[in-house]
Amino acid sequence: MSRSGLVISTAGNASIRIDDDLVAISPSRLPYDSMQASDICLVHLNGALIDGHPHPSSEMQLHLDIYRATDARAVVHTHSKAAAVVSTVADQLPAIHYYINQLGGAPIRVAPYFTFGTKELANAVVAALRGRTGALMANHGAVAIGDTVDEAYSRATVLEWLCEVWCSAQTLGTPRLLSDEQLQDAERRRERSVYEQMQAERAPRSSAPAN
Repeated sequence: MSRSGLVISTAGNASIRIDDDLVAISPSRLPYDSMQASDICLVHLNGALIDGHPHPSSEMQLHLDIYRATDARAVVHTHSKAAAVVSTVADQLPAIHYYINQLGGAPIRVAPYFTFGTKELANAVVAALRGRTGALMANHGAVAIGDTVDEAYSRATVLEWLCEVWCSAQTLGTPRLLSDEQLQDAERRRERSVYEQMQAERAPRSSAPAN
C-alpha cells in the first residue's frame, strides 16, 4: 500500500478474518518497509490480543465491527490523497464512471467524521458500507472490503482512481453522471463477458488434424 501511494508513513491498515473468531491485523506505528510476518497481530473478534506485535492497529475497532456487521473476509483502510480530498468536500461520490459498480454501485457514501479508533467512527463506517464494498471517511481516508486481501486492496485502488477522476472533472466543469439504468447495463455487460469467458475456457480444445 505504501509503494502504491494508498498510505503515507505508518498510516493505514489491513486485516483478514482467519475464522469465525480470529482476525490477523497490521500493527500500529510500524513502517511497512520494515514490517515482518511476526509483527502481524492475531486478535480475537472481541478485541483480545492473542499473538504478534503488542500494539495492534489503532483502527482495530473499525475492522472488528466491519467483520461483525458484514460477510467481509478482508478489510483495507487507506489514507490515499484523492480519497482524503473528496472526503473533505463531499457527502458522497456519485456515479462518474461505471467502475463504481466494483464497489457495489453508486453513490459511495462518506461516513461522518469521528476521531480515529473510536466506536463512533466504526459505527459510521459500517453504516456507510451498507450495500457497498467501499466507503469514504470524512476528513480521513477510505475503506474497502472483500473476500481476500487482494480483492479489498484492488477495490481500494479503484476507489482512489474514482476519487482522482472526480477531482479532475470538477476542475473542468460539472461532471456528467451515469444513470442507474446505465450502471445496470454496464454490470449486465460485464457479467455476460465473464460468463462467456468462463464458457470458452471450459470448452474442449479440438486437436489439429494430423498431416
